[in-house]
Amino acid sequence: MSTADINEFLRQDAEKDILRFSTAGSVDDGKSTLIGRLLHDSKEIYEDQLAAVKKASGRINAGVEIDFSLLTDGLKAEREQGITIDVAYRYFSTPKRKFIIADTPGHEQYTRNMATGASTADLAVILIDARNGVLTQSKRHSFISSLLRIPHMIVAVNKMDLVDYSEDVFEAIKKDFSNFAAKLSIGDLHFIPLSALCGDNVVERSAKMPWYKGPALLEYLENVYIASDRNLIDLRFPVQTVLRPNLNFRGYAGQIASGVVKKGDELLAVPSMRKSRVKSIVTYEGELDYAFAPQSVAITLEDELDVSRGEMLVHVHNIPRVNRHFEAMIVWMSESPLDPSQQYIIKQTSRQTQIRIDEIRYRTNVNTMHREQADNLQMNEIGRIVCTARQPLFFDPYTKNRATGSFIVIDMLSNNTVAAGMILDREPSERLPSKLTSKDSTNRRSPSLISAEEREKRLSQRPVTVWLTGLPACGKKDIAYALEKQLFDLGKTCVLLDGGSIRAGLSRELDFSSADRAENIRRAAETARLLNEHGLIAICAFVSADGDVRAQAAEIIGADRFLDIHVDAAIEYCASNDKSGLYEKWKNGELRELAGVSHPYEAPEKPALRLDIPNLSTEAATTAVLKLLKDRGFIAI
Repeated sequence: MSTADINEFLRQDAEKDILRFSTAGSVDDGKSTLIGRLLHDSKEIYEDQLAAVKKASGRINAGVEIDFSLLTDGLKAEREQGITIDVAYRYFSTPKRKFIIADTPGHEQYTRNMATGASTADLAVILIDARNGVLTQSKRHSFISSLLRIPHMIVAVNKMDLVDYSEDVFEAIKKDFSNFAAKLSIGDLHFIPLSALCGDNVVERSAKMPWYKGPALLEYLENVYIASDRNLIDLRFPVQTVLRPNLNFRGYAGQIASGVVKKGDELLAVPSMRKSRVKSIVTYEGELDYAFAPQSVAITLEDELDVSRGEMLVHVHNIPRVNRHFEAMIVWMSESPLDPSQQYIIKQTSRQTQIRIDEIRYRTNVNTMHREQADNLQMNEIGRIVCTARQPLFFDPYTKNRATGSFIVIDMLSNNTVAAGMILDREPSERLPSKLTSKDSTNRRSPSLISAEEREKRLSQRPVTVWLTGLPACGKKDIAYALEKQLFDLGKTCVLLDGGSIRAGLSRELDFSSADRAENIRRAAETARLLNEHGLIAICAFVSADGDVRAQAAEIIGADRFLDIHVDAAIEYCASNDKSGLYEKWKNGELRELAGVSHPYEAPEKPALRLDIPNLSTEAATTAVLKLLKDRGFIAI
């Protein structure tokens, strides 16, 4: 073979795509034997390794020339027990494709290992013993594979030689499994009858089952189409590090989680929302015109943006969810149970921050598929949880993007990985169970030597919170400041709280996710309550778009001194009078959610007062509020 032929062979081998698949099933269903047969029949076993296995086969099983399971059961404990404990990764290739196999455990107590091995798989092979049919373990592994959103699944009905290659047995198992699989989210399901021990339908079609018209296992593995399984639409580039070899080069390095990026593309940095264009895409081999997942590259931009590890570059009009609050399914992997009172660390893409578990919604019994109430999760258990991260995460639902929808949970003390999770496809609600609000918000006056009556007499006013709510740029802030001035001129004592002042101080670490907006309003309400308890009038100007959140604010402050005033203006008026630039930012894709536009604004059904803007001027609206305060007995004019 000439040098040119060798180079051409190496080039073709390098261009082969890779199929990652996992095998799972009940104990003794023949997983290791099947993988051993694939390795042996595809000529991927070295002669000295094969000789050692043959020698061990005769010692363990007298009369057996070669025990194929010994090619994969590498741990001593596995060989002694005849089971797979750890996840064993094996590699082989054919002229068409390269393969990475994850041989995962069958025992229930090794569910975490099975989930680990299947987490990156393109395809799952579920083995079923033809003599036993669909067992609990078969259902468990299928459920986990479905939970992990593995795109393709093969049900390999093994040991057909022990049931005389019966078509009826195969069809009965196929029907039983199909009925169960209808409850799961399995995109592509295929059934293959085979005998791993005898080699029937493993690498080549078997003449012993002429009734089966489909491909052999290896033929299917070589030809299953996986290119469309990758998310090449949503560009997600988590920055792992910033490269500065000299003053003239600033490269944002990392692995493309999904999507495609090209030179000249306009990108948005999350969470700063600053824009720039791709100047170059750099790799070790040189510059590229474009790159796609899962390539590792360094991207340089035309502008030097302040982007660091844990942040993300995305296309301008395709932004991931930016939120601290979310729901997820997790597989608990630690011997120490999940403790909701303990804080953990979450690692999602290249971002890492602290996280708390607000609630365990339920535990899934993977044997029965039933949901069970749970106060904690034990090792190998799967549950649905509600979480709040200290810093916002940039994610997509796991069903849409496995790369940005997955995460791991780390114990803060031991630094051990204790769980793996998948973010669910739902927008968080402010009414999700969380630790953002407290049921004991009311009746929490601190002991004081000054009575409420004494404060009212001294200040010549009754404490009240004037809560101005309305769309962004509706004019509520102008009314709030005018009201503050009018009350001051009347000799009243009041304090004004608005979104800008609270965000700049008390809530400076919060973002604009649903949960953080709710927390921002809670803090404002708690501040207004304290002001009222000291006899002061609180003027609050907040969009507060969600009716449930305003109801919580009223509970905190007290319904008897909470006046919700709706500054009612049409969205067109607000957009045309917007001085903050929020509506323009939303149009440019720099803002994900805007009340009244992409996020619903729930107007108060029965407000204490409705101000019709722009039919009322700021002066007229202020006069109307003052009249309300006088009529309700909070002030005397």
